[in-house]
Amino acid sequence: MSTLTLPDSVVPLPSDPVLAHAIAQAVKESLTMCQAETRLVGLSAVPVYEPGSVTAVVGLHGKVSGFLTFNACEQVAMNLAAGFLQEPMEKLNGQVIDCVGEIANLIAGGVKKRLSTTEWAFNSVTVPSVIIGHNYQIAYAKGIQYLAVTFEHHNTDALLLEHRLLQVAVSLVRL
Repeated sequence: MSTLTLPDSVVPLPSDPVLAHAIAQAVKESLTMCQAETRLVGLSAVPVYEPGSVTAVVGLHGKVSGFLTFNACEQVAMNLAAGFLQEPMEKLNGQVIDCVGEIANLIAGGVKKRLSTTEWAFNSVTVPSVIIGHNYQIAYAKGIQYLAVTFEHHNTDALLLEHRLLQVAVSLVRL
């Protein structure tokens, strides 16, 4: 489950609580289409190392501009794609990559809906791009609002924590 369990006044969030709640709820809602369960395990207001090797990037444009990233390891990506397509996925292939892009798109749409009446509203998203591999860096502009939300995927086959994590990050700047 990807809900925050303590009121914001008890545990101050490292970023705007509106963004945190929008991301958490959009992930929870979007991953139900993959028949997946997650729980929120971390928040960071500074760019952090992305644990997985499959990253989808979706541009966000409107009153604010920026992008959303969805990052997962191959095991999580294949598990989510298998749930989404209702068929087993044995290896990282074109279908898995397409599903990761579509999941990022669904999450971006959910975040867009939840932020539509806030100062973080945006009205359009780009076609997702998917990056495979670990050896890349994203440079962030000065003055952005950044929030990474890390979730643990309920995957009973994964022994290592890194094979259960997925991360959604949003970086936005007001125009």
